[in-house]
Amino acid sequence: MEVCKSTIAEIKECNEEERGRGYLVSCLVDHRGNVSEYQCNQYITKMTSIIFSDYRLICGFMDKCKEDINTLHCGSINVGHKDVHSQGEVISCLEKALVREAEQQDHGHPIKEECKKAILRVAELSSDDFHLDRHLYFSCRDDRERFCPNTQAGEGKVYKCLFNHKFEEAMSEKCRDALTTRQKLISQDYRVSYSLAKACKADLRKQRCSLDNNLPRAREARLSYLLLCLEAAVHRGRPVSGECQGEMLDYRRMLMEDFSLSPEIVLHCRTEIEAHCSGLHRKGRTLHCLMRIGRGDRSTAVDSVCQSALQTLIQSADPGADYRIDRALNEACESVIQTACKHIHNGDPMILSCLMEHLYTEKMVEDCEHRLLELQYFISRDWKLDPVLYKKCQGDAARLCHTHGWNETSELMPPGAVFSCLYRHAYRSEEQGRRVNPAEQLSRDCKVEVQRILHQRALDVKLDPELQKRCMTDLGKWCSEKTDTGQELECLQDHLEDLVPACREVVGNLTELESEDIQIDALLIRACEPLTQAFCHDVADNQVDTGDLMECLVQNKHQKEMNEKCLVGVTHFQLVQMKDFRFSYKFKMACKEDVLRLCPNIKKKVDVVICLSTTVRNDTLQDAREQRVSLKCRKQLRVEELEMSEDIRLEPELYDPCKSDISRLCPNVAFGNAQMIECLKEQKKHLSQRCHQKIFRLQEVEMTDPELDYQLMRVCKQMIKRFCTDADARNVLQCLKQNKNSELMDPKCKQMITKRQITQNTDYRLNPVLRKACRADIPKFCQPILNKASEDSELEGQVIACLKLKYADQRLSPDCEDQIRVILQESALDYRLDPQLQMHCTDEIPRLCAEEAAAQEQTGQVEECLKVNLLKIKQEACKKEVLNMLKESKADIFVDPVLHTACALDLKHHCAAITPGRGRQMSCLIEALQDKRVRLQPECKKRLQDRIDMWSYAAKVAPAEGFSDLAVQVMISPSKNYILLMISLSVCILFLVGLLCGRITKRVTRELKDR
Repeated sequence: MEVCKSTIAEIKECNEEERGRGYLVSCLVDHRGNVSEYQCNQYITKMTSIIFSDYRLICGFMDKCKEDINTLHCGSINVGHKDVHSQGEVISCLEKALVREAEQQDHGHPIKEECKKAILRVAELSSDDFHLDRHLYFSCRDDRERFCPNTQAGEGKVYKCLFNHKFEEAMSEKCRDALTTRQKLISQDYRVSYSLAKACKADLRKQRCSLDNNLPRAREARLSYLLLCLEAAVHRGRPVSGECQGEMLDYRRMLMEDFSLSPEIVLHCRTEIEAHCSGLHRKGRTLHCLMRIGRGDRSTAVDSVCQSALQTLIQSADPGADYRIDRALNEACESVIQTACKHIHNGDPMILSCLMEHLYTEKMVEDCEHRLLELQYFISRDWKLDPVLYKKCQGDAARLCHTHGWNETSELMPPGAVFSCLYRHAYRSEEQGRRVNPAEQLSRDCKVEVQRILHQRALDVKLDPELQKRCMTDLGKWCSEKTDTGQELECLQDHLEDLVPACREVVGNLTELESEDIQIDALLIRACEPLTQAFCHDVADNQVDTGDLMECLVQNKHQKEMNEKCLVGVTHFQLVQMKDFRFSYKFKMACKEDVLRLCPNIKKKVDVVICLSTTVRNDTLQDAREQRVSLKCRKQLRVEELEMSEDIRLEPELYDPCKSDISRLCPNVAFGNAQMIECLKEQKKHLSQRCHQKIFRLQEVEMTDPELDYQLMRVCKQMIKRFCTDADARNVLQCLKQNKNSELMDPKCKQMITKRQITQNTDYRLNPVLRKACRADIPKFCQPILNKASEDSELEGQVIACLKLKYADQRLSPDCEDQIRVILQESALDYRLDPQLQMHCTDEIPRLCAEEAAAQEQTGQVEECLKVNLLKIKQEACKKEVLNMLKESKADIFVDPVLHTACALDLKHHCAAITPGRGRQMSCLIEALQDKRVRLQPECKKRLQDRIDMWSYAAKVAPAEGFSDLAVQVMISPSKNYILLMISLSVCILFLVGLLCGRITKRVTRELKDR
């Protein structure tokens, strides 16, 4: 010991050791890193090689482990044993027993505590030079030459080199087992790794990771404890040396590669490994297999203790900070990273985020997708495992969620609950009914990260811990077959009413959150990117989305840029919104006060819309001094009504009664663009009673408020801009009707206007202008028809037909007369606008006027044909309708378009001063026809003579029904003057006879009068 005399004096601990018992050598070996004297260093190196060749020479080891060596049958303890090298097997045997005990695989003799410390101490002392671990040295000699020929012994370098090649195919099983045992010892005591202990010694002291020396060595020395403590320092931004971080990275990777290095995994996940993951020990595949079972991809769920062990291991390894730690993920995703994430620095935590952004895209490969979701499942359950989120939000979490340090937990705020707390504060707004204190809001950087995480979680329901926990039963019950991307959440939303309360609450909250920021639904946003770029880029670029983007997508969902996936996604979200008015953020914010005041206890959006719309309509009809619904709510209510009119499924009150009719009458018609509603309107006569009633009610509302007629507004959009820019929204249809025959009118729009006119003429209630103008005339003249009518079915034009006859009798009020004149003029041009004529002449028109009916442009030719063929009509009801037409045409020449066209010049020349209406112009033309001095146009003369003949026939077939009818017939008769002359002459003769002939009765005497 003379060579180390000065060194012993310098090392205080060794100078105080008792001489002669071997402790001094042990102390020098322990402090050999501090020995600077060359000769002493050489001496210590030689002594260690000698000592470690025979465990019996290790100071105190024999005394502490003698009993355990015998009990565990770990070899000979005889001093004179022949094979010196076999003594290394004794230590190897004890090390393996220690490992088995930690994994609770050996239920036999437990190793004494002092022997455990001695075993780990020996492993620690042999960590510098792999030659000192005799068992490992002899097991790995050939492998060392194969894999690490140029690696110098000392400072644990050979160990590290062999660890890096542990899973190579060429590595011998004997060496791999020895290396694994050594790694397991390192996981129990980090000081068994020379390089890690040396590199991180100062940092451990600086970060106060070994404050209490009285703590059990098993906790303080655990590799996981060291990693968690130093990782916490790194995450908090405290300085940790690069050398130490490099060593930590190696050992974190080591933990991820080989599950067996974590005793808790081996202990608590043994059943799962044997059942599902046997034979996958290399390159982290066993761990990923366990993670896959933990995600629930297999029918067998992972035990909660195993799940907890997996979560602890992943926190220790912290692969979120550097994806390269997870070798299985790194290898699976290498090609994706090279293409999709090449702009991000290698090892950057945002690589994982980049991979998540490309999940389910063309750039993603299947193997990478699986490994990524398996890892993200566990990262999503502890907010600290996302380093970027933790860095940006640790201050907010401590302030708002009362969290502790990175490696500490709180029962009041467990890791999984912290993110829920953060996102509640991220989206807290005025909707809580009070102004938000700025101190309770997240910082801008943190909110951005919370949004990023929410976008990622929307990709897979299993990435939302709270959702999966509360909805496990419902997922199995309702959504077991919905396994495609994003289908599980959609399925839960579809079955919202059927979910258990806890699940319904979390799904409702998530849906409400999506309505405020639809970008959370990453799959939908990705599908709708072309439409967003084309039409919604302004609102998409807003940092804060308050429902504007979804509103824009809905408004443009039938543009040519729309693809099938986006259309399905947007429509689905609209359907989900119908379940609760809270799911429409803009509607909720605009109308929350009105709903509480006017529609309390109503939850479904469709019911809220109906409630508010009814209130607005009643206030409008009653000319209320002040609208009960606020202006901002009325504006948003209009948006919601317009959106609902586009798809029948958005109106359950209409959709549910018509489901069977849809499958029966419109099976191949698309729901969108109001096509299904239009189909039901066209098939109205064949609908079931309930559906028919609902369609009638819908048409009544649409006619009152044409803006809600989606098809009309869509088809005539440009024509409305051209002709009706100044018209009130409720008078749009009236404006279009007035411009229907303009040369600039679009043919498709004209066709749509005609459809709506046909509908209006089936029932006066569908024509609000007529209804208002004739509100006094209808009950006065047509009450019998009203008495027979049902509330929700059409009158098939009976009331309008009744008013037409009264128009011919000149008995209507001026306003009503004006409206009926318009209807007569329109229906005279197109027979389809006269429902009574069309209904009663269904068979006669194809038989007598097929060619005229087939013409695309209706100009009154069908009516003319029926008039000409009056004598050939067999059905009495049809004949009566044609006679009524003739009667109506007497009252106004405008009602007879063929005659009016033929006589247009003659009217201008001979009857220009005559006011139209009440048969005056018709009488003028007849008088001109009878006046031999007037020469009418040949066509006019011919048509007029034909009409006179028809009227004569009509008078014979259908005589006057009363005095008023007789008076009208006389006034419009071609022989009006003659008839009036005869009547006057008869009255005069009667008067003269009476005057000349005196009384016929007997004269009464004066006496009788005076009596």
